[in-house]
Order: sequence, then C-alpha cells, then structure tokens
Amino acid sequence: MSARDFDTRERMHELLLGWAERQWLRRLDIAFADFLWREVPDAPPFLILAAALASHQLGRGHVCLDLQATLKAPAFALSLPPEGAGAGSSAVDALDPPALPAEVFAGLTLSQWQQALAQPLLVGAGAGNTPLVCVGARLYLRRYWQYEQDVRGAIERRLAMTTRLQLALPIAALRRTLDALFPAAVAAPADAVADWQKIACALAARSGFSIITGGPGTGKTTTVVSLLALLQALALSTPSPEPAARPLRIRLAAPTGKAAARLNESIANAVARLPLAALPQGEAVRAAIPVTVSTLHRLLGSRPDSRRFRHHAGNPLALDVLVIDEASMVDLEMMAAVLAALPTSARLILLGDKDQLASVEAGAVLGELCQRARDGHYTPATGDWLEQACGERVAPALVDAAGSALDQSLVMLRRSHRFAAGSGIGQLAEAVNAGDTARVGGIWRQAHADLALLPLVGGDEPAFKSLIIDGGVATTAAASALDRHRERDPTATASPLPQRKGYSHYLEVLREQQPAPGGDQDAFDNWARAVLRAHGEFQVLCALRRGPWGVAGLNQRIARALREVGLLPASDGWYLGRPVLITRNDYGLGLMNGDIGITLALPIAGAGDEEWILRVAFPAGDASQGIKWVLPSRLQAVETAYALTVHKSQGSEFTHAALLLPETLSPILTRELLYTGITRARAFLTVAMAGSGRLLEEAAQRQVLRASGLMAE
Repeated sequence: MSARDFDTRERMHELLLGWAERQWLRRLDIAFADFLWREVPDAPPFLILAAALASHQLGRGHVCLDLQATLKAPAFALSLPPEGAGAGSSAVDALDPPALPAEVFAGLTLSQWQQALAQPLLVGAGAGNTPLVCVGARLYLRRYWQYEQDVRGAIERRLAMTTRLQLALPIAALRRTLDALFPAAVAAPADAVADWQKIACALAARSGFSIITGGPGTGKTTTVVSLLALLQALALSTPSPEPAARPLRIRLAAPTGKAAARLNESIANAVARLPLAALPQGEAVRAAIPVTVSTLHRLLGSRPDSRRFRHHAGNPLALDVLVIDEASMVDLEMMAAVLAALPTSARLILLGDKDQLASVEAGAVLGELCQRARDGHYTPATGDWLEQACGERVAPALVDAAGSALDQSLVMLRRSHRFAAGSGIGQLAEAVNAGDTARVGGIWRQAHADLALLPLVGGDEPAFKSLIIDGGVATTAAASALDRHRERDPTATASPLPQRKGYSHYLEVLREQQPAPGGDQDAFDNWARAVLRAHGEFQVLCALRRGPWGVAGLNQRIARALREVGLLPASDGWYLGRPVLITRNDYGLGLMNGDIGITLALPIAGAGDEEWILRVAFPAGDASQGIKWVLPSRLQAVETAYALTVHKSQGSEFTHAALLLPETLSPILTRELLYTGITRARAFLTVAMAGSGRLLEEAAQRQVLRASGLMAE
C-alpha cells in the first residue's frame, strides 16, 4: 500500500472517516476537510489530508503541520493511540483497521506534497484570504499564521526599544538602587557565581520586552518584585525641572485563576520583605508596587461567547508595565491578544519555567523564546554594560558576539533555593529534563530520602491503598534511604525529615479539629484553613484524564478506598471531606479555574446541635488568609480532586506528591510532563508505576516538539 492508493477523493474520504472512528482524528478535523472539498471539489486528496492533519495538530498544541516531519515520522501526525486507550479497548478495534499513516505516505516526497498544495483558492503563501497558508514545509490554518506574524512583529518592535531605554537610564542611580536591592554578602566566596537575579533586573530595566525563566525555587517572584521596585524607584526620582514624578502603572497577571491566586499571595509577601531602607523614597516605592493579580482574560476584558476582548490595538490597556507569571501556560492566540492590547511604550515582562508543560492550546511561546537561554549568548557589549550597571560579570562561556536582540533580554535563573545539591527530587528533575535515561535509572539506586519508587504492577491494591491513605511506600529502598540520611546527618534522629502523609492526614484534621456547634465564625474559618493546609500535604498526580490510571478512574478508586476504611461517609455526590477542583472561572463567586476547596459543614443558625449544612471552603486567594464558604449547589463546574492531571497541577506545590504513571507508554507521557509532575513536590516524591519499570526512562526520552515557525529564520 502506498500514497498512490489514496489519490482519489473516495479513498481519501474513506480513510479519514476510518481514522476518526478510532479517535485518531477528531470529527472537527473531518468537518474542516469536508468544508474545503465543498468549496473546491477538485482539490487534490493530499491537500485535503494535509488540511485535516493541520487542524488535528492544533488540537494537540501544534501551531502548524510540519510536512517534512510528518513524512519522516508519519505516526506523529495522529493521536496514536488515543488517550487512555489500549489494544482492544473499543469495539471499533475489532473491525478491519484503516491504513496507518506510514502506509498512506509511502512513496510520497516533500516536493510532491507541496505540489498538491499549490491550489490558490485554498492555499496562500502569506497575506490574503485563503483558509490555509503554506510557508516552506509548514502548513497553517490562516488564523494561526497571522497570530505567529503578530507575535513575532510585536516582540521585535519592543526589543528595538532597548537602545533608547538604555540611553535614558541614569546609570549611577541604577547601580545604587540595584546595590540596595541586592546587598552583597559580607564574606562572599572567591568562586561565587554571578547574581543572576540582579542581572535579570538590570537587563529588564533597559528593555521593552524581557523574560525571566528558571526552575522551581530559583526566585522568579522575588526577582520580579525587585525589578518592579527598581523601575518604580527610578520613576519616582525624576529630577527637577522635569514634570512631577509619577509612579509607573503596573499590572500583574497570570493565565489561570489558580496561578493568579498563588502569585497574589507570594508577591504580597515578597513586597513586604523588600530591603528598601537604603532608598530615599523606600516606602513610597513599596506602596507603588501592586499586589493584586488578575487573570489574563479579566485583564483584557473577555466577552461572553466571543474570541474578542474589550482591550485591543484600538483600545489599549492603560498601563506602563505588564508582568505575566506562569507564561509557559500562555498559548499563541492569547499572547497575540496581549501584545495587541499593550500600548506601544509599555514594557512586557514574562516569568515562567521554560521546561514545564506548555499551554493546553496551540503554541509553546515561552519554550520557543527560551530555546537559547541556558547558554546565554550575551554579546561583549552587553557584558560590559552589565559590569557598569550592576557590577556583575557574565562568564566567558555565556558570551557570544553573534547573540541576538532577544538573547540580551532573556535571563535564566540558575540557583534553586528549594532543592539542595543532594536532593533526590532536584536530581531527578534535572536528569529527566536533560533526557539522561542512564542517570534517571541510577538515581533510584542512590536511595534518596525524599524519593520513592513504588511498583503497582497488576494494580497492587494493598500498596496503592497504603500510598493514598498514609503516604506509605512499603519498600526497602525507602527505609534504607532514611537510614542513609540519618547517617549523613547525625542530628536527623532528633530532627527527622517530615513524615510522608497521605489523604488520611487532612481527614483526621477535619474530624479532630471540627468546632462545636456553638463556635463563632472565626473558629470555623480556622478549622477550614487547617483542613486546607493539611490537604496540601499530599496530592495524587496523573498523566491521563481517561482510563483506569486517569483522573476519572483514580478519583473513584481513591474515594472508595477512603470510604472502606471509615475515613469518608460516602464516595459519591456531595459529602463531608470531598475535595473539589474548579474547572472554569466563576467571577461571580470569585473562584478561578484550578482552585481547590474542601467540603465541610457549618451549623444551621437556630437549629439543634445535629443540624449542619454542607459548604465548600476555598482559600480567599490573596494574602488575607480568608475563607470563602460556598453552597455546593452554586458550583457549576467542579470535579473531585483526589487525583489531578499534571496539567491542572501547574502552578501548585505539595509537600508530598505521588505521580502515578499508567501501564503503557502514551503520547501524553513526555519529558515535560514528567518534569512538571516531579517539581510539584516540595519535600517528598513518590513515583508509582502501573507498568514496566522502564516506562519512566522511555517517557524521559520523548520531548514535546511543537510545530511552529515563531523562531524560524
């Protein structure tokens, strides 16, 4: 079987329908293909195939279809297998299977495919109104080609502001302010590395577009707060006879409600800790730094049932500086909307971990922009300016005379304050991130006290229950790890590592600390805070949504296990102790996508001691430590949250995270997903594996490479 066998409309349509029946393609992709064929009935079959695949790739996060990559690895173009499915999982599998992509593309060359795309009514090469755009070997749906052009152009225009902004900077005041914000250590070691937080602030101060990236615990929030203090200090020190100084209009935003709430709390704490005593207007600077964080949708002014926003090029945002946290989660379309709504003179600062999972929607903007971050590529001129502006020297290995304008506005923070050098979690994250499978396997043999590997082959119900109830990992390796920790640290016996916890911990706090019916509201708020804090001690994470090792299957299984040991009154419906996840922003209730609440009970006023009513307690999402109590009936978009997908956990941290991997390798299991799941753990990580012991190493070799032309020459 070869490409020639499908070079008719009938055979191609039959093929696409067969792929859709097996969920290798979406019905939406087929509908798009049918639309094009109705518009141009004589369109070549391989043009229609390319269009369907380009549409399908959007659903998988790709901005375009890479024709060359598809011919080289045809299975890459389809969802093979669909998420949560295995061999024989559907009645459709019993039917005669359709041809696989490798068979369909056999004998087809890139030039032949490009020739099939030469249909001017459907495919253009740039500006125009055709539904498709082909640039070299990349095929786009027009809208996404335009987003890419808009984002690239807007970034280039902001980078072009660097020379003007640098010349306008009062270099002496800049140096003094940076020295005040980053006081030198009393006795810095001779081999001390550069202060990358200080460097990030200096470079961002002279650029209209900047990126600060780094892994967990590298100080991204602390850095950006110091940067905002620097910018405000310079703005408030405008000398006479210039117009009266005014603080910059600064807005803080994040792509999701959960990320916004987390930044809201952390930035308020960071602003309070700023060392501003040495600045002439220190407290005025502190007061001029905002601590309220919005979602991007709210910032731009989303319109119901529309892709358009209230703020756009014709109605820009009223601000001077915009900071976006968790920028890895911002898709291409949203980034285009943000850049379009920015005033021409405004600065844009992106924060995020370039190695985390990209957005669910199409595009991996931050990851693409940060491809060269690790190696620096700072020009000698930038190095000289940094020495003058902040007294920091860039290592020679990070200097590149051919460095781009983007390189000069990009800083990677390199020191983790969360994971020490000996941390197993930190080492595993680094090994996975590097795709070093030998090191990934070797880490488990080192028996780190903060790591555990738990086989769950065949389901292993006792081990599974021990993990989710008590956080237990009944392995010799875990016990020997703790022994080794204590041998290395003689004080460990007196001050041991925190104990691994499971879900029994928050349920015991719920039961033991519940106030009496006559308690006041403060007592119940304190109870809710304690339960929520205890719930954050442990979280099950998984890769899939469907299947026995996906969210749905695991939530049912966990609830049933907790009910069987008497920790829950029920496992279905609304019940005391049920944790829930908000899955859609609800601005009326002040709840955001990703918020987690716990179902508790409040006494009914004036009723007897036994009269209680269920309420769901959510953290207020700011630095106030307040509690929101919500009737379950008012929550329209929630799901049980014993198990979260790694995607949904982004932006959160847990004392003990249990990452449950499925029985077989899936397209969703990638290096980025593993890294993100691993780094959700603060103190303990348990990797529970339902399948082969090699699954972790195999997944670490699979990297998400989203097709895009954003950084193409």
